[in-house]
Amino acid sequence: MIARYLKLAIVFIIVASLAAYVLLVIIPRQSYDTAKAIGKDFNDAFKFTPEVKVRNTIVLRQQTPILELASLNQNFQHRYSWKNSWMGSTKQIEITGSFEAKCGFDLQQKFSIVLEKNKAIVYLPEPKILSLEPQMDFTFKDEAGYWNWVNNDDRTNAMNAFITDARRYAEGSDFLYDTKKVTEDKLRDLLKTYVDEVVFVYDESLTLPLR
Repeated sequence: MIARYLKLAIVFIIVASLAAYVLLVIIPRQSYDTAKAIGKDFNDAFKFTPEVKVRNTIVLRQQTPILELASLNQNFQHRYSWKNSWMGSTKQIEITGSFEAKCGFDLQQKFSIVLEKNKAIVYLPEPKILSLEPQMDFTFKDEAGYWNWVNNDDRTNAMNAFITDARRYAEGSDFLYDTKKVTEDKLRDLLKTYVDEVVFVYDESLTLPLR
C-alpha cells in the first residue's frame, strides 16, 4: 500500500513539474519569441520598432530612427476669401489651390504593444496632420475697394491665412479618421500571424520618457 502511494506521489510530482515547466518556461519563452518576431516585422514594414510587452515585462523597447510615421496622403482642393475693410471700403482676395496632407503619427510619442494570451493591445497616440504641402497651382482673384486697394502685403497676408485655413479644414475633415482605419487594417494584417484579436487604444497623453 505504501509503495502504491509512493508511486502516485512520484507521478504527481512529475506531472506537476512538467506543468510548471510548461507554464513558467515554455509559454513565456514562446511569448518572448513572438514579441521579438513582432518587433522585427514592424521594423521591416514601418522602419521602426514599437515597445512590446509580455505580462507587464518589456521585451523590446521602442526604437524610432524616424520621427514620424505617415500612413495616409490625401490631396484636396481648398478655397479661401480674405477681406479687409477700411473707412467703409472693403477689399477682397479669393484664393483657390490644392494641397497634399500627410497624416500619421508622431513617433516621439509612445507606441506600444501588449501581448495577453491570444490578444494584442496596441497603444498609440492620436493621428495628426504631419505636413501640409501646397501643390503650387494657386489662382488669385483681387477685388479692390473704392479707396482701399489691394497691394503685395495684402496678398502675402491672404496667402498665410489661406494656408492656415487649409490646415484647419484638414484637421476637421475625415482625414484623421481614415488614417486610423488604414493603420488599423495594416496592423491587424501584420499581427494576424501571432494573435487572434487586436485591440487599439488611442491616447494623446502617451509620451516617451526622457532619455
